[in-house]
Amino acid sequence: MHITLAPMEGVVDHLMRDMLTQVGGFDLCVTEFVRIVDQLMPKRVFYRICPELHNQGLTSNGVPVKVQLLGQHPDWLAENAYRAVELGSHGVDLNFGCPAKTVNKSKGGAVLLREPETIYQIVSAVRKAVPNNQIVSAKMRLGFEDTSLAIANAQAIADAGADSLVIHARTKVDGYKPPAYWDWIAKIKQSVNIPIIANGEIWSGLDAHNCQQQSQCENIMLGRGALAMPNLAQVIKNAHGAMPWEQVKALLVRYSGYELYGDKGKYYPNRIKQWLGYLSRQYPQAEALFMEIRALKKSEEILIKIQS
Repeated sequence: MHITLAPMEGVVDHLMRDMLTQVGGFDLCVTEFVRIVDQLMPKRVFYRICPELHNQGLTSNGVPVKVQLLGQHPDWLAENAYRAVELGSHGVDLNFGCPAKTVNKSKGGAVLLREPETIYQIVSAVRKAVPNNQIVSAKMRLGFEDTSLAIANAQAIADAGADSLVIHARTKVDGYKPPAYWDWIAKIKQSVNIPIIANGEIWSGLDAHNCQQQSQCENIMLGRGALAMPNLAQVIKNAHGAMPWEQVKALLVRYSGYELYGDKGKYYPNRIKQWLGYLSRQYPQAEALFMEIRALKKSEEILIKIQS
């Protein structure tokens, strides 16, 4: 089984990737997307979103990282894909799943699921631009408003030469509302001849098992579930129990150090509260801690509460 850590805009950055891959169980990470419009992005943009490029595209404990691109123009996406792998990205991923209104309004992400032909042109251009030994993957949802083009979109991605496809088992309109329709992934899988990775609503070992059964996919991608239970990948792979709260608390302190002394200290109060929101799903102590720090705005005050 191969488990990928999903990109999550504003949440799973390089700091979180580093920490969760040290906890273990992940075989690959995908970055937050680089938004491509009408230019070749400067190298610094790739280094900012993926500092692991300075380390041969690996996290500190050796897990490969793949840069994700989002956009609508095949030629510009192709040029930027070449730059990403040239800088050390382990292949390149194309985002056809982001449900954010601002992204969709500028014709990126899930809105492209209305246009299988455009998706084909994008994947084809990127595949031609990227060396054959580098993996080109894509991520899609089941559709925009509905699932009527789900198979057509997956076939477009496969026919254009993608090496693998992650399917988030919901439409854009579904957002993140449960359930995820894992059985739909199995339907799509029968119509394409590339490896499929299942994603969506995997919060526990049992969820992972059910997802694998219904989607007929061995390989999975974890997003919010890994934030709610930091050792979820180990739970799934090695039947570990959920990480005890004291260990989670130690991770919160470590993450605070990353954030406060790293390059994103100004976002720390919001990010730690957001993470506690996910952890509350698994740990009642996280909800209690969130209530304690909810009104605090100073990083130092928040850290004192976490350490107490």
